[in-house]
Amino acid sequence: MKARLFIPLALFVALAVLLAAGLTLEPREVPSPFIGKPAPAFSLAQLEPGRPAFEPAQMKGQVWLLNVWASWCAPCREEHPLLVAAARQNLVPIVGLNHKDEAGAATAWLRRLGNPYQAIAVDRDGRVSIDYGVYGVPETFVIDRDGVVRLKHIGPLTPEVWQRDVLPLLARLKG
Repeated sequence: MKARLFIPLALFVALAVLLAAGLTLEPREVPSPFIGKPAPAFSLAQLEPGRPAFEPAQMKGQVWLLNVWASWCAPCREEHPLLVAAARQNLVPIVGLNHKDEAGAATAWLRRLGNPYQAIAVDRDGRVSIDYGVYGVPETFVIDRDGVVRLKHIGPLTPEVWQRDVLPLLARLKG
């Protein structure tokens, strides 16, 4: 009988331990089911009129970044100078996936802030973003020469993330 009284206490302690462990996790490091798997295929029109549709297969044989962004996204503005600098240094081809944006607003944004993208696929309805498991913009994927996703970063890229996670991975993949 007395043991029954301790069951709620034991359940409470177990729940408290689980919640405390959860508080130590980094919220931007959500495990992605795509890591180590082929990047989802798609074919989308590009932002720049007259350019052919973009397909990830066009990047086969190259290590590249897929950056999901939008002109209405404040965190995208935060990471944008880092992407522009990387593009100027020719560190890695960067492809943009413009997420649920107005073409005019996206074009004006790039004109104002610089265009780091080799190609910009337009995901007007967000279906490709859903296929990539995008939670919100910005998100960035590192994709290897074989079209396999090697890294997913949720949120804006920062100089720390770039130095700690992205550059070493790029060096290893290009190795």
